[in-house]
Amino acid sequence: MTFSVTVVVPAHNAARTLSACLDSVYAQTHRPHQVIVVDDGSTDATARIAQAYAARAADGGPDGGPAEGSAGGPPCELIRQWPNRGVSAARNAGIAAATSEVIFFLDSDEALTPDSVANALEILEKDPECGCVHGVIAPEPLFDDGPVERYRVLHAYWWRVRGAGVVETAFFAQAAVRREVFERIGGFDESLRDSEDLELSDRLAPHYRIVLTDRVVAHHDEVERLGPLLAETYRRALLLVPALASSRRGGRRNLTANSPASVATAAFTLAALPLAGRWPVLPAAGLAAFCAANAGLLRLAARRHGAAFAPYAAGVHFLVVGSLLTGAGVGALRMLLPGRRAAPPSAPPATVERTAPPATGERN
Repeated sequence: MTFSVTVVVPAHNAARTLSACLDSVYAQTHRPHQVIVVDDGSTDATARIAQAYAARAADGGPDGGPAEGSAGGPPCELIRQWPNRGVSAARNAGIAAATSEVIFFLDSDEALTPDSVANALEILEKDPECGCVHGVIAPEPLFDDGPVERYRVLHAYWWRVRGAGVVETAFFAQAAVRREVFERIGGFDESLRDSEDLELSDRLAPHYRIVLTDRVVAHHDEVERLGPLLAETYRRALLLVPALASSRRGGRRNLTANSPASVATAAFTLAALPLAGRWPVLPAAGLAAFCAANAGLLRLAARRHGAAFAPYAAGVHFLVVGSLLTGAGVGALRMLLPGRRAAPPSAPPATVERTAPPATGERN
């Protein structure tokens, strides 16, 4: 392969997962030219972990690498920005510091399978019109913290694998992008802390092919409690309607996590709940239709975790889609009602500190 590649890891309070993430980077069969960790205003040990990997990668001694085969690995650079500015700003800082032809973004709560970078570069090399290759979530979590997390990663795996191929939406949690893409269309919108993937896809898709592949796989450390999961779903859905409206104006079809049938049957069931006392058949029929619309996901849940897990997954999934509908509805009202669309707050002045990797043989 002829491409050089820089791995950019945006990280905020990622001490729990950053070691596993970087271990997976250093264990790639195609060794990156450069590894950059962007510490986005962390208050935990994120920066210390990244600095330790920088020293160990450069050292190259018997214990010089964080993973087998990583001794003498690529330079590791730490960029620290303060205060926290969001994943868009962190990725843009990584883009600005990258020196390679391809930039591979990897979220700090994910760990790649060993051939992921090589497979992404192979797809880019074979298709000059392809500007971005992104991957799927593994069906097993990075750290298994219980049934909510098992459901969450299974759902993420299921809908991405179903959509694999040429798509019009990119998700950048595990994605390889040609440098020339950013030179042409610009970087991530730093006013967005959610839906930044959709906004950049709006600018990317008219000029480059986007490929979603199951040959790029990442184990994800997902939220493990139901309350935070529903709150996160609601928050992210607030910008969903404006993002979808923008893509429709551009003639694109977004890659979505939930089918229209799943969303419609959940909406019908929620609308029928107040009528359950008089016509209980209505919400019961809605739930049955919802399960039918998600039959593939529920079969996968049963295969992976046993038959008893399928009804549990159905219940959690219904609550998640309900939270999505609620957030999307509130977001749509905010978009339509005058005076409800507040301008994004201006970011405070940022302090950016770049720490170059030590030269081979030197220690911090």
